[in-house]
Amino acid sequence: MRKENSNFQTSFVSEAGTFIENRDYFAFVELDDVACWVIADGIDTDKEVNSAEMAVQSILQSYLDKPTMSRRRLKKYIFNAHNWLKEESTRVRLKASIMIVVTDYSKIIWAVAGNARLYHFRHGRLQTRSHDQSLAQQMADEEQISLAAIDKHEERHNLLSYLGKPDFFEPYVSKKILLSDGDVMMLCTPGAWEEVSCSEMLETLEEAKGPEEMADQLEEVLLSKQKQVIHNYTIASIYANKVFKEDPKKRWKKIKTALFIGIPVLLLVGGLVYMKVRAAERFAENVASIYEHEKSADAYVSEKDYDKALLEYSEARNAAKRIDDKIYKQLLSKKLKITELIVNGDKFVKDGKLKQALESYKKALEEAKNHKEFDKKEIQEKIDQAEKIAQVQLLIKEGDLRASSEDYTGAMEMYQQAKLAAINASYTEGQKEIKTKIDETQLKHMGVEKGTQQLEGEKMEKDGDRLLAEKDLEGALGAYLQAQSIYQEAGMMEKALGIERKITKVDGLLNPLPVPAGNGEEQQPAGGQILAPASGQASGQTPVPPVKQGSGAAFTPAAGQQSGQAPTTPPPAPATQQSQPVQTPQQEVPKTAETSPESVPPPLEQQINEAQQSTQKATPKTVEVEQVPKQAQASHIPPADDQKPASVVINLHQ
Repeated sequence: MRKENSNFQTSFVSEAGTFIENRDYFAFVELDDVACWVIADGIDTDKEVNSAEMAVQSILQSYLDKPTMSRRRLKKYIFNAHNWLKEESTRVRLKASIMIVVTDYSKIIWAVAGNARLYHFRHGRLQTRSHDQSLAQQMADEEQISLAAIDKHEERHNLLSYLGKPDFFEPYVSKKILLSDGDVMMLCTPGAWEEVSCSEMLETLEEAKGPEEMADQLEEVLLSKQKQVIHNYTIASIYANKVFKEDPKKRWKKIKTALFIGIPVLLLVGGLVYMKVRAAERFAENVASIYEHEKSADAYVSEKDYDKALLEYSEARNAAKRIDDKIYKQLLSKKLKITELIVNGDKFVKDGKLKQALESYKKALEEAKNHKEFDKKEIQEKIDQAEKIAQVQLLIKEGDLRASSEDYTGAMEMYQQAKLAAINASYTEGQKEIKTKIDETQLKHMGVEKGTQQLEGEKMEKDGDRLLAEKDLEGALGAYLQAQSIYQEAGMMEKALGIERKITKVDGLLNPLPVPAGNGEEQQPAGGQILAPASGQASGQTPVPPVKQGSGAAFTPAAGQQSGQAPTTPPPAPATQQSQPVQTPQQEVPKTAETSPESVPPPLEQQINEAQQSTQKATPKTVEVEQVPKQAQASHIPPADDQKPASVVINLHQ
């Protein structure tokens, strides 16, 4: 037991001075392992309740319930007394200064609220003096006055903290202080330390033999000054003649226990400190991240790159969430929402969802009113652009409806209007779409017209066939010509060429070619027509009949033969044999068709086809076909040298 292995003696005096009532109070308790001394000074004027006594009793009762050397518990006991005084302040406010000293007989802890004091002497010197919670003590701590001047300073009773204070209250609790054999502790209220100086206490300590003698002598010093007004005073003297000595083995055991407990605690504390440091670093990183991402996002917004701005605002908001910064999180969420609305509007426009795009843009414009980073004019331009594109889409839709009902003319009108609107709106994709629709509509329209023209042409062609069968050659020719014109207008060249053969056939029936008579004289055509002389043929010359189509050979006049002269050359040899020309001094025997094939003109149908392919116009053309002279079989007389080949003009109707 600690008390039995130590020696502590206590003695005190407490008087009212020149006052009727003593409002100071002192009490102590010594237990087997711990002891507690409490002194208090009542500073209120209540006549029925002693606030100092109430405070001392409250603290001692708490201490007896749970004896301790814990600083936290001592502070709790003081707060209990403080709250009790506040609750009992019904008539006047109860107030008190208090000093508490607890010990385990080897060390002490003291606590103070107000200006009650503790003096700790060792080897005849002042070891420790408690700090008052007064304005004078604060001035001394700030070196405005000396420590000795506190005892007489006018602000010594201006307390900063005391029991029963209505507002802020914070008592002071000291650390543990080791005791030595022969240490002396003295507790006193302001009525004692104001009248007895520290030097007088040291003198009394040298003369006194024990605690009782010291308390009495200090009282005599106080009264010897014969002041007219003596305040309540209390002096408690405690002699630690022998302090408890700790067993070295137990001490080592305590050290090991402390190490076993302290090392994990130290590691835990170190870990917590490390985590706090890391948390502080992460906090700083997140703050920097918020600033950087927000700055980048604002720059992208000014550059109208909303996709990148959306990503940066999202990163900044996430950083604000990590540090739980509600203000920045709300601000960045607002900017993120505006940017997201603009981006969604752009996507809706691209996808053709113009109604949703307009809603997004209008919401973005409304939200961006209080944010100068966003260009309201540009958002309004996006709204106007979307409305123009919506108008283009309406025109395209109307054109599609008309095209589906085969009103291709009306559809083309709608598409043309949509094209102008798309150009006005700078709607490039719409222009491409409209161009495609116009081309498709034109093809469909042309297909319908071509089909109609084909039906009309086939009808006229059938009429021509019917009239031809009825021997109405002129009516058949007119029907064929109309059918050919329709086919050419529709671009149906195969049918046009096919009907050309029918036209040639009918024309041949209407205008047959003249056939040479058997005696060499010209035979009149069946229709009574007389062929005009060939170009270049002299008047009075014998007319040259045309070559019968399909003849195998023809003769050309010999060189130097004159018009009207009779041929003098013998008849040509058969076509299957090589002719043997007879040489004369002035004349050369003409060659047969086989020996000079270049003199035979190409067939008539081939010339017609070549003329037809050389032009696509519907106007009639003429083809000059060289006609060879009258065959030698009729007269066996070669033509004159100056006779030119005749030409026949054939009218081709395309």
